[in-house]
Formats: sequence, C-alpha cells, structure tokens
Amino acid sequence: MHHTTSAAQQPQLTRLNLWVMTIATGMVVANLYYNQPLLGEISADLGTTEAKAGSISMLTQIGYTVGMFFIIPLGDMFRRKRLIMLDFILIIAALLLAAFAPNIQLLLIASFLIGATSVVPQLLVPMAAHLAKPEERGRTVGFVMSGLLIGILLSRTVSGFVGAHLGWRAMFIIAAGIMAILWLALYFLLPEVHPSYKGSYKNLMKSLIHLTKEEPLLRLASIRGALCYACFGAFWTTLVFLLEEPQFNAGSDVAGAFGLIGAFGALAASFMGRLTDKGDSFRITTITILLIVVSYIVFGLSSHSMIGLVIGVILMDLGVQATHISNQTLIFSLNPEARNRLNTVYMVTYFIGGATGTYLASQAWQLWKWNGVVGIGLVLSVLALLIHLRFLRRSAAKR
Repeated sequence: MHHTTSAAQQPQLTRLNLWVMTIATGMVVANLYYNQPLLGEISADLGTTEAKAGSISMLTQIGYTVGMFFIIPLGDMFRRKRLIMLDFILIIAALLLAAFAPNIQLLLIASFLIGATSVVPQLLVPMAAHLAKPEERGRTVGFVMSGLLIGILLSRTVSGFVGAHLGWRAMFIIAAGIMAILWLALYFLLPEVHPSYKGSYKNLMKSLIHLTKEEPLLRLASIRGALCYACFGAFWTTLVFLLEEPQFNAGSDVAGAFGLIGAFGALAASFMGRLTDKGDSFRITTITILLIVVSYIVFGLSSHSMIGLVIGVILMDLGVQATHISNQTLIFSLNPEARNRLNTVYMVTYFIGGATGTYLASQAWQLWKWNGVVGIGLVLSVLALLIHLRFLRRSAAKR
C-alpha cells in the first residue's frame, strides 16, 4: 500500500516547544468560532437575513471537516513544520478575505476557507504525540488539547467584546495579525519532523481505508469518539431552546455563560492524560463514558433546575473531553509512521458524529421537546458504552 523509510533523527520535545504548540493550537482553533457572536452584526451590516448569516458558521465547520480530510494526511508525506508554515499563510489570506468581504457571498466563501485552512491543531496534536516519550504521551496530548479547549472556550467571549467595540471586521483583522505573530514564533521555535511515507498522494488517501480495515483499535476509538461527540452536540444545540421555556425565561446570553463551565473539561484534559499514562486506559475510558450516561440522567431530572443543568454539564464535559483524550492517546500509539492519517480517520468520524447528534436532537426537540433530547443522549451514550464493553470482553476472551 505504501513504502516507508527511516526518518531523520527525532528532535527532543522541550517544555518551550510544548507551550508554543499548545498556544498555537488554541489560537488557531479560535478562528473557527469568532464568527458565531458576530452573526447579528454581519447580517445587519451586509443587509442579509439572519438565516443566511447563520450559514457562515455552518460553512466554517464544513470547511474544517474538508480540510481535515484532504490536508491532515499530508503530515505523513511532507515535512511537518514546512506544511504548517505554508498553511498559516493560507489562514491569514482567508481571514483577510473575510475582513474585507464586500458582500455575503464572498464572506461565505472566505468562511469555508477559514475552516479548511485552520486545521493546524490537527497537525500539532499528532506532532506532539510523535515527539513525546511513550510513557508521557497521554499527558502531552492532554496538555496540547487543554490549549485547544481553552481556545474554543474563550474565542466567543473575545469575539463578542471586539465586535461590540470595534465592529465585526476588526475581529478578522486582529485574528490575521495573531496568525502572523504565531507564524514567526513557530518558525523559530517549532522543531521539524521528517516524514516516513514515500508514495503518491493518491496512495496516501487510499491508505486511510487500509488503516481503518487493519486497525481495530482505530475503529473502536472512532466509533466511541463519534457517539460521545454526538451527545455533546445534542445538548449544546438544544440548550438554548430549553432555557427559553417558561420555567427559565432565559436566552442566548445565559446559554453562552454555560460555555464557561466548559473550563472544567479543559482543566480535566491534562489530568486525564496523566491518568491514561499511569493506569489501565480501557478501564478509565469505561468510567469517562459512564459520566456521559449519568450526565444525561441528570439532564432528564433537571428540565426545571438550573443547578441540575450545571451539574450535568460538568459531568458531560468531563466525560466527553476525557474520552477524547483517551481515544487520541490510543490511536497515536498504533502506527508512528501514520499518525496524521490515523488522526484524520478519527477526527473526520468524530465531527460526523457531532453533526449527527445535532441533527437528531433538533428533530427530537421538535417532536418531544427536552425529553426527546435526553432520550437521544441516553441512547447514544449507552450505545458507546456497550460497544466499548463488548470490545473489552472480546479482547479478554482472546487472552
């Protein structure tokens, strides 16, 4: 399927390298979410409907999925740092195109390109795993992922503030400036990783199918991740609808404040990575998936309780993020020469799961309101647990 050759001597991962990679991961992923609090201003400024402006956010996410599928595998084929440096130039161009877009049509194209190019985090996470010592891989992945989660968490807050004081275009100009500074930092501080893959791009993409067939642990991690992220998407898509109900009479501002609770997930990411290094990762993952199941039981009992919803969010966020760290640590241990392709299979499946959960929950809300959403979450989380436990039993039976 492909040929490999021994890579150049692997550089050491220093503390400074790790911090730069973590900060870059958080800053770049923020590009995907800056537009969300600005959609009202954009629709008013460009004279378009809110529904059309809403397509900006959707196209950014679609672009991200497309970028992951077509760009991330190249990390196994080309020198990693060189690929990242080139991608940063494309990110800056896409952000400036958005900042100066004269109409909604060009802004929609720019939004897709922002998503498609802002895939650097999915190059940096496998790179950190590749450079880390095997006994520290979980902790390293967890540390970089904590940067990604904090970037997602703070991006909307920063964007809302900048948009309110300087206008929506300013946010994209500032983001382009941040990317230029990061380009310089990474140019001087990011180590180079030489590829092991020698072959054509066509065969590289074909190898995604081969890896999926040949690696049962990749299939397990991908299915677990997709189902857990589906639970995550199901909750966050419909929370604002629940909060608008008479028992709460709240709106998007309160729903946004719930996002700050996600800091628990970001803080837990590094801690769960350490646990994965030290203990039985499969047993730990059983517990983290159980947290998601329990969170939806709490949600079911909390349709009239703000405190109950907060407790449920903490449990769900811990469960989803910790399972994600465990999954990534697992796949990065499988085949050192194919870490970017393994990550491509996992992350594309993961985002498909999130989109599916969002769709199912939206339909369930229309038909059965909050009870329907809770039902969807319980079915998906229990299914993830059953698939996980079945794999554990099969593995035990083979020993």
